Amino acid sequence: MLIHGLLAGSLALSGTPATTAQAKIDCAEVKCLALTFDDGPGKSTAKLLRILKKERAKATFFLTGKYVDQRPALAKRTLAEGHAIGNHTYSHFSLTPRLDDEIFDDIKAGQQAIKKATGLTATMFRPPFGHTDERVLRIADELDLAEVKWTGTTHDWALKDKKKIKAKVLSLAKRDGIILMHDTVPQTVQAMPEVIRELKKRGYHLVTVPQLYSGKLRSGVSYP
Repeated sequence: MLIHGLLAGSLALSGTPATTAQAKIDCAEVKCLALTFDDGPGKSTAKLLRILKKERAKATFFLTGKYVDQRPALAKRTLAEGHAIGNHTYSHFSLTPRLDDEIFDDIKAGQQAIKKATGLTATMFRPPFGHTDERVLRIADELDLAEVKWTGTTHDWALKDKKKIKAKVLSLAKRDGIILMHDTVPQTVQAMPEVIRELKKRGYHLVTVPQLYSGKLRSGVSYP
């Protein structure tokens, strides 16, 4: 859904979990898990992309517009390498205390930054800090965006420890789960090779959020 033909054409070279051709994975039949990364693109994003490519895993990135403007090539590369991209607003402020026009304008500005950098019109967004309500959902619907939260958060920004982050991710892993992390936390990126390998051993197929829902995310609806 979100990255159209790019996802369908994104092929992996092995039939093991998390490496099968992404477009062919049926999460109703196999154990799927979505790794998601917020707040980028940042200084560690390029390293994370290299790791994901090497490990043949896909992820979802919720990009912050002001950082997309600073690193447009990284945003474009993220999409080109078969990952899903969502909008994490432009300024990364809490939406619920804001006026309707402020919410609309900041989400829309995030849309515009992503579109300018990648050519993509995002169809999902994640509210900063998870702060949302019926107004935010209504405005998201006006902008044709589904809201995506998570089933578990690592609090990696507070842990800042490779071993602890790895342990937290593995403790949160469950079928059809969506795990929140940050590619702006270097220790999270450092933990990813071991995390991905262990998840594969446990039988998980690492998919994007749109794949988790078979491309059927609807605007104005909050997932999961």
